[in-house]
Amino acid sequence: MLNPAGNPNHAVPPNFHSAEYAEARAQLINEAINEQQAATILANLWRIQNDADKRQWAARLEDEEAARREAEEEEQRQQALRLEQEAAIQEERKKNKSKYAPIRDNDVPSDPIIHPSQYAVRKMKAGEYCELFYFTNSRLEEAIRSMSTNNNDTLIMMPSSDGLHKWIPARAARDPKAHVIKDENLSWEQFNEAAPRMIAIMKENDWPDDRVNMHIAFWSALQNHRWRHDFDVHKQ
Repeated sequence: MLNPAGNPNHAVPPNFHSAEYAEARAQLINEAINEQQAATILANLWRIQNDADKRQWAARLEDEEAARREAEEEEQRQQALRLEQEAAIQEERKKNKSKYAPIRDNDVPSDPIIHPSQYAVRKMKAGEYCELFYFTNSRLEEAIRSMSTNNNDTLIMMPSSDGLHKWIPARAARDPKAHVIKDENLSWEQFNEAAPRMIAIMKENDWPDDRVNMHIAFWSALQNHRWRHDFDVHKQ
């Protein structure tokens, strides 16, 4: 943008008759040109240069105005293009809503899903002793098969931890015919399968932290005992 202070249309011609321009007049004075004529010549030269500056100024103003109009037109074109693109996107979203449905940024679950038998679940909810065997691979697989095939909603009366009797589904009661391996007879492989799962179920059922930590400490001690890594299978 041009600086208005440099506009030649506002320039005021100097007084070439003043002492300030005495040297300039002296350069022009000769036998044919006196001092008055020299001042007139200087004024004419200034006016010629000023007219040229005015033309140049006007041309630059026209160029700036043309550039401004071109920029405005380009901005209008870009705005129209953006509106057209936004309208097309909105139309696309209306036609294919499922494609643009928002997706929750949730973490991929890393914890295994544990489905023990109803009997084991009842024991865990009540905070009662339950054999580790119910959390081994084989027993969990059997529990899943049982859930998919057993629709027995029969209720039976069982004593609870508070000394009272409660009605519970028959599938939540321990099957007296089921072969249950005692904790001390589990293989190390079965123990390693069951212990972390029982801890997870304890936490799900809001067991007190001190009890959960007690089991973790006890089972960790078993794992780290020197006999656990002994070559003698009987010591293990």
